[in-house]
Amino acid sequence: MSKSVELVFDFVSPNLYLVWWPLREICARCDAELVVAPVFLAGMHRITGNAPPMIRDKDVRGKNEYAQLEMDRFIAKHGLTQYRLHPQFPFNSITLQRMLVAACEDGRGVQFAEGLLRPIWEDGIDVTDPQALGQAIAAAGFDPQALLARAQDEAVKAKLAANTDQMVERGAFGIPTMFVGPKGGRTEMFFGKERLDQVEDELAKG
Repeated sequence: MSKSVELVFDFVSPNLYLVWWPLREICARCDAELVVAPVFLAGMHRITGNAPPMIRDKDVRGKNEYAQLEMDRFIAKHGLTQYRLHPQFPFNSITLQRMLVAACEDGRGVQFAEGLLRPIWEDGIDVTDPQALGQAIAAAGFDPQALLARAQDEAVKAKLAANTDQMVERGAFGIPTMFVGPKGGRTEMFFGKERLDQVEDELAKG
C-alpha cells in the first residue's frame, strides 16, 4: 500500500467510533493503510482551547439538537444501529490511550482499537472496572495485565503526551481528524465524519 489514512484516535470520542467502520471500508476500497495515532483528547482540548460540542454549543439555541439530527442521519446511512452513548461518557481514557500506544509500538494498534470500540460504544462496558475491561482486552487478543503494566511505563506516558503535542502542531484540534496521502509524503488534513467523501476523493488521486 502506497497510501495511508492516519486517524487521530481517542476511545472517548463517540464520533471516533462512528467514523471507524466506514473509514475502514474506504481504506479497503482504495487500497490504503489505516494508521492509528493515539492522543489524549482532553489534553488536545486544553492546548487548543477547544471543547466538546455539547459543552461548547450549549448556549446556542438549536445547535446541539441539529448536531444530534446529523449524527442520527450518519448512523442510519452507515447502518451503525448498535451504537449507544456510553453511560459513563465522558470517561477518563488516559489508561486506555496509553495501552493503545503500547499496542501501536507492537504494530497492533488497529487490532487493539477495533477490539475495544464495540465493547465500549455498543456494549457500554464499565471502563473503570478492571475485570470487565480486562475481559474485553483479552477477547481482542491481548494480555490485559501486560498491557496495563506497559501503560504505567514512563516512556509510554511520555509518548502519548508527545503524540498529542505533535498532532496539535500538525493542525489537529479534535476528533475525528484524518491525515491522508502517500506514505512518507505530503498529507491533507480532514476533520469530521462528514468529510469521508473528501477523504475517499483524496485517496483516489493518482
